[in-house]
Amino acid sequence: PQKTSFHRSQTLDFKNGYAFSRLPREGVGGDTLFANQLSQDELDDLCTKGATLTYGQVKRSAPSRFTPAFVEYDKKVLKFDAYFQEEVATSAEEHYRIRQVGLYYYLEDDSMCVIEPVVKNSGLLQGKLMKRHRVPKNEQGDYYHWKDLNVGINLTMYGRTYRLVNCDSFTKVFLESQGIVVNPPEEMVSDPYTEQRRPVQKPIMPASPDPFRQFLAYDTKVLRFYAIWDDTNCPFGDHHPCIIHYFLADDTVEVREVHKRNDGRDPFPVLMRRQRLPKVFVDKKKNFPSCVLEITDQEVQEWYSPKDFGIGKSITLLGRTFLIYDMDKFTQDFYREKYGITDFQPVDIDKKPTEKVAQVIPPHNGFGIPEDSLQNCLSLIPKPPRKDIIKMLENNLKVLRYQVALESPVPEDKNRRFILSYFLSDDTISIYEPPVRNSGIPGGKYLKRTRVNKPGSTPENPTYYEPSDFTIGSTIEVFGHRFIITDTDEYVLNYLENNAESFPAATLQSIRDHFRPRQMVVETASSGIPKKDLDDLIAEVQKELKLLEPFNTRKFHEAFHHFDKEGSGVLDKARFLNVCDRFHVPTSTILLKKLIDYCSCGEDKVNYRE
Repeated sequence: PQKTSFHRSQTLDFKNGYAFSRLPREGVGGDTLFANQLSQDELDDLCTKGATLTYGQVKRSAPSRFTPAFVEYDKKVLKFDAYFQEEVATSAEEHYRIRQVGLYYYLEDDSMCVIEPVVKNSGLLQGKLMKRHRVPKNEQGDYYHWKDLNVGINLTMYGRTYRLVNCDSFTKVFLESQGIVVNPPEEMVSDPYTEQRRPVQKPIMPASPDPFRQFLAYDTKVLRFYAIWDDTNCPFGDHHPCIIHYFLADDTVEVREVHKRNDGRDPFPVLMRRQRLPKVFVDKKKNFPSCVLEITDQEVQEWYSPKDFGIGKSITLLGRTFLIYDMDKFTQDFYREKYGITDFQPVDIDKKPTEKVAQVIPPHNGFGIPEDSLQNCLSLIPKPPRKDIIKMLENNLKVLRYQVALESPVPEDKNRRFILSYFLSDDTISIYEPPVRNSGIPGGKYLKRTRVNKPGSTPENPTYYEPSDFTIGSTIEVFGHRFIITDTDEYVLNYLENNAESFPAATLQSIRDHFRPRQMVVETASSGIPKKDLDDLIAEVQKELKLLEPFNTRKFHEAFHHFDKEGSGVLDKARFLNVCDRFHVPTSTILLKKLIDYCSCGEDKVNYRE
């Protein structure tokens, strides 16, 4: 009862790749085992052993010796007859090929191989198609076993499906000894192309009728068919109207082309001379020189006859395909009496008008302007896009100029200033950088005169910048570079005021707000305050503000507009000072107080625009 350990020692192990068992070295729970101690089975045998004769107990036969699989199944192979279908994409005579193979399964190591019998001059890589190895069955790591093989099943290996149709006698006996019911054998499928190329014995044809009697009966009797030859598949091909003559006297055929006036073709009368035309040839050997010999009855199995012609039939004569669409009165009577045909409705061969295909304009590839690239799709020799002449004449020499700053994370670009010119005559933009001495930047032309797309526009429907998009503080993106408008000239303000109906009110108000402080300076100077004192005061305030941390001027103005609900430009002095405190503007200084007094409207109002 005091025992707590009941583990058993290991008795199963591997040696040289084979599993074997050994006697335990310790008892249950690590107890000591004695060498002469009997096992439980031996003790049971001693208890049940009865009396024996003088000669002793009958000796038991020794157990059968273990035989490895590679010794038991050495040179024992299962052989199956199979075939697979191979696609042929490079031949017009065959679309697929049947290849007969032998599938071998080696019982000693469960490996397989596929061997195709070698056919001389077949042009195929034959022999061992799959080397001997264990073939995977699925993606889970299982391999094919002989239990998976049987006659009349499909076996897929490496993307190729084999059909097992038969097996040898040893394979059948082995599978049946293992309890597998072998399916009945199937017939091996042959390659259709190979069967087609095998020589076929020419059937014995009955004796032909007397040609002299045929000549006397059908002399001067000719069947006339109206046909059309379509060779539009060839370069400069066309539909050629033709007349096919079939001479009943000797079964010859003649083809004449019908010429029209000014049809542009040579007026030779005969397209195909009178001759007998073969319909089916006898299979000839490859070395038969048919190109230099005349065709005789021995090389032709069947000739063209009157039954091969008829309205609506397409007939191939010496490589040319003719469509028969009508026949004359004598030919109709001949077919009515001999073949019992009564329907002679002509085939309509009039050309139908071709449908006009709508022109599809491809998307712009990004080179040049879309209007210029579009001309390559409209004409073979592109022409310059048409311009609005009236607009060019009305807005000639009218240019809107803005001062812009480059928005860039590079510190050297923060002080760079550019002149953006907008030409009203053709809506183009040019950017010029004034040279600054000792700045390290040469300046000059930054962007040549061109139209600039707005961000988000597509090549199919481009949208360009207009004067209404240029407001003070707005950001203009030009080919990946962002510019902020900081100033403009008075011509822009005058032009917008003169054409106020053509521009949004927000654009005009932005320009007016920008010029209002300058107008106040002029009005202040004209009201009696010395301009020099005012300029000195503004200069001193600017110096004091530069010593403080920089703040966002745009948000500073937006805050004033937010509290000015009426848009009058005047705020309460208390609210004005509160906004300045939010942006850390030191309004308690003497200079700023003096400047605020200049812009005050009474005792409790301040004109924040000034």
